[in-house]
Amino acid sequence: MTETSPDGSWLGALLDWSVSLMDVIGPAGAGIAIALENLFPPLPSEVVLPMAGLAASRGSFSLFEALAWTTAGSIVGALLLYGLGAWLGVGRLRTIAARVPLLKSEDIDRTVSWFHRHGGKAVFFGRMIPIFRSLISIPAGVTRMPLWRFALLTAAGSLLWNTIFVMSGFLLGESWHIVEHYVDVLQYLVIGAVAVAAVWFVAVRVRAGVAASRAVPEPAQEREREGASVD
Repeated sequence: MTETSPDGSWLGALLDWSVSLMDVIGPAGAGIAIALENLFPPLPSEVVLPMAGLAASRGSFSLFEALAWTTAGSIVGALLLYGLGAWLGVGRLRTIAARVPLLKSEDIDRTVSWFHRHGGKAVFFGRMIPIFRSLISIPAGVTRMPLWRFALLTAAGSLLWNTIFVMSGFLLGESWHIVEHYVDVLQYLVIGAVAVAAVWFVAVRVRAGVAASRAVPEPAQEREREGASVD
């Protein structure tokens, strides 16, 4: 029914396995694959979702079933990561940040404060951004966003994202790869932006550390100054 283009890699094998679930158990297989995509981001929803749409166009199951099951899978996967964030909590993250070079516990406080103000928008739009689709659930759990609100925003964002790709497979058929190319561009832009932000963050922290070390006199120099002042 549904076929991918295997490249012989472990990721290709995993993708083939996830897509084969639709051959075995129908639309529920698509839901399971999308739930796993939330927990294992390298599994690309941009491929699984069009395959669900393609299967629907061939009559294997209905378009409604494809959308319903994939959205349910998105919510289940997101809730698991929300639970992970809730288990971590602010206290554990502050402790971890205090032990990681270049990080400070205050960074966690600022992030939590920002998420309290903008968490709703972050969860909704984050469900439509590669890489962040999964990760955005963790800070929501850390800040204990009301579960009903998190689930509702996740469902809305996921339904929009899933509809785009399921419909691409449903309408374009075997030509659904056209959409995949545009998503690849978006993903590269996101990766590039993250890389630039990481480099900027490290540069700022290293510069601040160097400036702080220069501002504190060395013990030997301090003693020398004190001796000179006594003479």
